[in-house]
Amino acid sequence: MTLINPNTSLKVLYETDFNLWLETIANLLKNGQLDQLDIDNLIEEIEGMSRSEKDALESNLRILLMHLLKWQYQQSKRSNSWLYTIREHRKRIQKAFKKSPSLKPYFNDIFAESYQDARELAADETGLDIKIFPHNCPFIKVDVINSDYLPN
Repeated sequence: MTLINPNTSLKVLYETDFNLWLETIANLLKNGQLDQLDIDNLIEEIEGMSRSEKDALESNLRILLMHLLKWQYQQSKRSNSWLYTIREHRKRIQKAFKKSPSLKPYFNDIFAESYQDARELAADETGLDIKIFPHNCPFIKVDVINSDYLPN
């Protein structure tokens, strides 16, 4: 472990050398020195990790839904690139569920809003009128993350 100057507080270290702060916090935890932890910043980082996981899930779902819409409504322009994007973002979602099963309820919570975002993105990217894409999602949630599913 890299030693920190005893006169440097963990709060200062957090602002000046984040990696060293992480290593120091990990060592304090390993050694049971809980009274020396920088609790406020530790809580902030843990909460931030949760937000990041949720943000990534939402982003992957939006992109996946957009490409499923493009696949369904622009059949003449289907490409391997679209297929790759669909597969990649499904894998990311499935991996997130495997690592953090507690994200599944969040997936359900954000599905409708993510679909509305995907409609807008699909309209922007394709140049099609947004009204072409149904207001309600035409895909069943389980199909969206099913590796074998592609809309007609």
